[in-house]
Amino acid sequence: MTPLPDEPAADLPTVAPRLRDLRKRSGLTLEAAAARVGLSPAHLSRLETGRRTPSLPMLLALARTYGTTVSDLLGEAAPERDPVVRADHMEPQLAGGWTYWRAGGSGRAMQALRLHVPPEAGGQAELVRVHPGEEWLYVTGGRLRLTLGGSTHFLDPGDAAHFDSLTPHRIAAASRGGADLLFMHTLLQSGATELCLGGAAPTRRGMP
Repeated sequence: MTPLPDEPAADLPTVAPRLRDLRKRSGLTLEAAAARVGLSPAHLSRLETGRRTPSLPMLLALARTYGTTVSDLLGEAAPERDPVVRADHMEPQLAGGWTYWRAGGSGRAMQALRLHVPPEAGGQAELVRVHPGEEWLYVTGGRLRLTLGGSTHFLDPGDAAHFDSLTPHRIAAASRGGADLLFMHTLLQSGATELCLGGAAPTRRGMP
């Protein structure tokens, strides 16, 4: 993995101490936790000390590893099991260039998000993700490029995809204004959980 320069975690100021506390509560060493999410121990250490800002895929992987949700990682208060999430309670959050809104309750077996994927979203468009569970997405605006294994699919508004997350996958905007989508994924805690980020693991031929 190519080391990246340190930068202040201005977007997610509360994440660093929360990441460290959850890792220790899970009984994982820095090395063990880093191995599960496909990061180097040094990179995870920078996330825990606030010298790097985690991207949304990293937050998802860390949440799975620690058996929690992205909302919990961000220190958001858990709702009182209200089945309805009002639009004015969906606060936008920024992670790695993506904007997302929590569209479901905390502490559930799956997580629902509303996402905006900007065009050319830095290195996120090149992230290859592999982890246990399932993902479902529904495009509401713009055009989305979804790569599953060696196949690339272009999704327009009204198109949806439902796939096994163990299939290496990439998500990127394919339209000038970015893409908007509804996104759901299962939250699983497993010793085999892995997230392949960029050069952290080999990619298959044919993948962009």
